[in-house]
Amino acid sequence: MLEKKETILTGDRPTGKMHIGHYFGSLQNRVKLQNEYDTYIEVADVQALTDNFNNPQKVKESVLQIVLDELSVGINPNKATIFIQSMIPEIAELTVFYSNLVTVSRLERNPTVKTEIAQKRELFGESVTYGFLGYPVSQAADITAFNGTLVPVGEDQLPLIEQCREIVRKFNSIYGETLYEPEAKLSNNKRIKGLDGNEKMGKSLGNAIYLSDSENIVKEKVMGALTDPARIRKDDKGHPEICMVAYYHNLFSSQDEVKNVCSECKAGTRGCVACKKQLINAINNYLNPIREKRKYYEEREDEVKEILMEGTNKARKIAKQTMERVKKAMMLDY
Repeated sequence: MLEKKETILTGDRPTGKMHIGHYFGSLQNRVKLQNEYDTYIEVADVQALTDNFNNPQKVKESVLQIVLDELSVGINPNKATIFIQSMIPEIAELTVFYSNLVTVSRLERNPTVKTEIAQKRELFGESVTYGFLGYPVSQAADITAFNGTLVPVGEDQLPLIEQCREIVRKFNSIYGETLYEPEAKLSNNKRIKGLDGNEKMGKSLGNAIYLSDSENIVKEKVMGALTDPARIRKDDKGHPEICMVAYYHNLFSSQDEVKNVCSECKAGTRGCVACKKQLINAINNYLNPIREKRKYYEEREDEVKEILMEGTNKARKIAKQTMERVKKAMMLDY
């Protein structure tokens, strides 16, 4: 068996700036993990094109924004390797090889893919492309190219990791022990709801607070957040458990403040406007250090690009070594 090295592979699709859902869902944990593991962070521009193939400009412009967000929350390029997916051709090559090991019916049965296909058909009434259906194969190539042994994911992403494990086992059973079989590192972080109460905060849903939002934009968004619809007057007794303002207080305010907010809301002694103003201050105080760090890197774009190129060159070296092993095992080492 191959000797395991604890390497984490994670990443983001560049389809826009990152929001607090990304922060509490993955980025916060990612900053901690970089101190414990050999960490690779992929800017997955190729995968972003699976459903943005007709808008390449959006993907290209978002690459830098994603990296700025990564650096602003505390990702350290001396500890984590940030790289661009499309600049690692070995990933595409591995994807082609792995595609021979997976049936179309197996891809269609993948619960994560199945759900996303249904959502797309409901929203747009269109069928998915070959590239979209093959997303799990591409993801398996991402993970194995860098010898990833751990992949931080939410529970909804577990089927994708299991599909990767199946591909690795199939490959190793045919060609010998060549690839590392990864494990999911399940995150305890929950999905953050949108300002409108939607179970998902999303770029396309218009219900997100972005890490780069200014103080005024945060104020504007919070003032429009969904509150208890039953509260008509200030002294009406409220139900904080269904109020998005109370929900966000749980993320950004101290436990004592949350307790006080909920108690006064239920008693009808606190109005929604006062509650929102307090939340605005809490969010802005939390985001200010992130904004300051982002501003530092925004003013040093050449430094950011250098970080990205250095990370990509390092990642490419590892991927080349993986490809040498794979081709040798497959007898393609002419």
